[in-house]
Amino acid sequence: MATQPALAGVWCPSVTPFDSHGNVDVDALGRHFSRLNDSGIDTILLMGSIGEFASLTQQERLRLLREARQLSPLTMVANVSSTCVPDMLQLAESAWQNGFDAVMVLPPYYYGQTQKQLLSYFKALDRQLGGKWFAYNFPARTGCDLTPTLVAELAAELPNFIGIKDTVDCLSHNRALIEETRKVRSDFAVLSGYDEYLLPNLLAGGAGVISGLNNIVPELFAQAMQAWRAGDLRQLTTIQQRIGQLMAIYTIGDDFVTTIKTAVARRFESMASHSRNYGGELSAAQCAEIDRLLA
Repeated sequence: MATQPALAGVWCPSVTPFDSHGNVDVDALGRHFSRLNDSGIDTILLMGSIGEFASLTQQERLRLLREARQLSPLTMVANVSSTCVPDMLQLAESAWQNGFDAVMVLPPYYYGQTQKQLLSYFKALDRQLGGKWFAYNFPARTGCDLTPTLVAELAAELPNFIGIKDTVDCLSHNRALIEETRKVRSDFAVLSGYDEYLLPNLLAGGAGVISGLNNIVPELFAQAMQAWRAGDLRQLTTIQQRIGQLMAIYTIGDDFVTTIKTAVARRFESMASHSRNYGGELSAAQCAEIDRLLA
């Protein structure tokens, strides 16, 4: 009997709030999670790209792993990616100790990796992670692509490798991942990393989306999944068009992290808009553009 992916649906890669002194603001994260808990989404991803994991110290990441899990009953996955494998393993162990459902890992970045090196890396990592894990494909940041052939080979061999976030702005890449992994695993989850690819991903047989817009409009994506499961094409069309309109938010400002945080701060007043990306503060005109887009 075919087994469906366990962690399908819509995920929110949560922002990481900071206070005015630049420290991680766990109280604000709790307020943010409270909204997400009631929104109808399926999973929270902690410390993803939009969560600014690369700017967090190891101690900050360990603190978030200890405290964030208590803030939500939703399925929760932790990005433990690092260029230092011992640090990754320490983070993964903390994730298991604190009740996370899975972890997510990028391929090595900075040094370019061949397909042979990537196979070796992920197989070695699988033996050490100690639980279920997702790969994170983001070639624009890592300089290497997790190809459909490579991912299918790993999926066939490694039962704990249960899915992938494919952050590639190409529907064909997403579709090919779905088709190749389906040949070897019916329970393998291919999730798009681009918000507007939710419906194309589902139509191709994928598992859903990990969407930055879920920090702002999680209810919209939850409604999309409900409409998909109900076969409501009219509602899906309307929602897909609205998602397409909201994608314009990624063109406002100098970096998308600060822009998304600013949108959350302006709409819900649950957190400050501070990020660790320098020079990304939005002007009054840009804030007004966000307000118009979300109206």
